[in-house]
Amino acid sequence: MTLGLGDMALYAGALFILFITPGPVWLAVMARTLSGGAGAALPLAAGVVVGDVLWSLLAVLGVSWVVGAFDGFMTVLKLVAVVMFAGMGVMLIRNASRSIVADSRLTRPGAWAGFMAGLAAILGNPKAILFYMGVLPGFFDLGQVTPGDIAVIVVLSAIVPFAGNMGMALFLDRVRRLMTSPTALRRTNLTSGGLLILVAVVIAVT
Repeated sequence: MTLGLGDMALYAGALFILFITPGPVWLAVMARTLSGGAGAALPLAAGVVVGDVLWSLLAVLGVSWVVGAFDGFMTVLKLVAVVMFAGMGVMLIRNASRSIVADSRLTRPGAWAGFMAGLAAILGNPKAILFYMGVLPGFFDLGQVTPGDIAVIVVLSAIVPFAGNMGMALFLDRVRRLMTSPTALRRTNLTSGGLLILVAVVIAVT
């Protein structure tokens, strides 16, 4: 295997940044979790994983062939990666206040509907396509990758987005349970009431 820990960490970090950029999948995960719990979001996250695996594998194998056929192509790919990341960053900053458009197809009930929605979302997502086909090759020397390297890249491409989506789902599920459990709701109200009284006291004595 030719990949170092630094290469893996950098790529995983880029995947995480891609995940925390809000988009339609975020809304779908939130909607499915709030309506049916974390289990309802699992099929959607699984569909996204399959799409991430397909895109990363296609990018590595396809670009590896191109690199083998054309000398100096890796330099071009690195420049493309730099431009793409900078462009995505500038566009995100310029549109920081723009609302996310919800896609009702992503929130249809049912495990199979959720899985297919997640798969369709990632396969047809321009952001994902640009990342895997234009940015991923800039992180690695695809002319030298081994089967072990490819396996690591694919696994990272699957694990990071899945962990992010399910982490968000589990957090939202926790909040959902808190707000629907009578005991938890009573404790929350008692705590909030006590804090409000404390604030009143502090205001009164200062």
